[in-house]
Amino acid sequence: MAQLIRQVTFFLFRSRIFSLPGFAQAGKRCSRFMVAILAASCSTVAVARPAHWVVSWGASPSPPPDAAQIRTKGLEFNNQTLREIVHLSIGGSAVRVRFSNFFGQQSLEIGSAHLAVRTSDSTISPSSDRALTFGGAPGVSVPPNAFILSDPVTLAVPAESDLAISIFVPHVTTAAGIHYFAQQTSYVGAGDLTAAPSIANPRALASWIFLAGVDVSAPLSAGAIAVFGDSRVDGDGSTPDANRRWTDVLARRLAQRRAPLGVLNAGIVGNRILHDAPPVAVQLGVSGLARFDHDALDHPGVKYVIVLEGIVDIGLPGTPFAPASEAVSVDDLIAGMKQLIARARDRGMRVFGATQTPFGGAATIPGIFSAYKETQRKALNQWIRSGRAFDGVIDFERALLDPANPDKIRPAFDSGDHLHPNDAGYEAMGNSIDISLFR
Repeated sequence: MAQLIRQVTFFLFRSRIFSLPGFAQAGKRCSRFMVAILAASCSTVAVARPAHWVVSWGASPSPPPDAAQIRTKGLEFNNQTLREIVHLSIGGSAVRVRFSNFFGQQSLEIGSAHLAVRTSDSTISPSSDRALTFGGAPGVSVPPNAFILSDPVTLAVPAESDLAISIFVPHVTTAAGIHYFAQQTSYVGAGDLTAAPSIANPRALASWIFLAGVDVSAPLSAGAIAVFGDSRVDGDGSTPDANRRWTDVLARRLAQRRAPLGVLNAGIVGNRILHDAPPVAVQLGVSGLARFDHDALDHPGVKYVIVLEGIVDIGLPGTPFAPASEAVSVDDLIAGMKQLIARARDRGMRVFGATQTPFGGAATIPGIFSAYKETQRKALNQWIRSGRAFDGVIDFERALLDPANPDKIRPAFDSGDHLHPNDAGYEAMGNSIDISLFR
């Protein structure tokens, strides 16, 4: 539009029509008119620039347990507010929330919902409190296995800030969209407390429920890294309420460099690429092949994907949690990884493979480690490094292994179960990543 106006103005000034008698004054008025239109056009273009949404936080859901465990675990809500705490990666000038009813058995009725910056525990900054709406309405009904986006709210949120998302559930509702292993304390209180500055005497909640993601409005150059995997992505072994996962370390490094990239954690404890969770442990989630798209690729702004999954496919079969008949070969895992790579590349994303970390001596689950399973881990790592299937390799094995015992995690990095890193181990993982991969 602006270019067209400039061309027309140039033509009029060059044209001899304004040199004719009686047209000179008209020419001056026309030129002023065209300049005014051009200025208005330029300002309109600046204001009307389309929003660019980028995921800043997310959580991957698993199916709910049976009815008895739902009651035992406190996963049924009635006339209660859930104030859930999430930690953003990238900041932005506006926010919207993705509410989830994945794996739900009934519609999720949200009576009201608010969003605010969290200061401590369940306490929010009152000036940041925003009521969320859904097509202008204060509440919404979310069908089973669906998600709903809130209307955007204007709120400048910095990178690495905590948000409190408060959800009022007016009727008896079973939890859905559950991310069991949050490593973050959230809060439950009686009645509609969505606008309350804090929740008095709340019940603590160790899972994220009814939430799938938080998006921020960011510059058009901004994007996100989706990190897909198992408990080593989910942060098992890190300190709760401290944001010490390696994905948090990566997000901090990016923020310090002012790199406009969010980090989406799409990890689930015990997740496998090729098999769903066993019925006795539904919290381990459906297979990676089943959940990859909606947990990682479907979030807005994703440009890069990191895959750290496969060790549970190797280790879990033949334990009390999975029969030996679910054992997989290295070729099976390679085929599964190639599927993930192809699906991400179909969307124009670059995919990086992370090597499988050592787990020698792991015995928390009887039978999870054996000499044969160690040969499978090493063979899979050899393919990740040399198979040229990924767009790049992140060598977490090298970052964690004990030089004196290469099949084990270095003692200073071991959480104690010989499978998961501690805070120092996750710090080493996050610091080992070459940021130039995300160019």
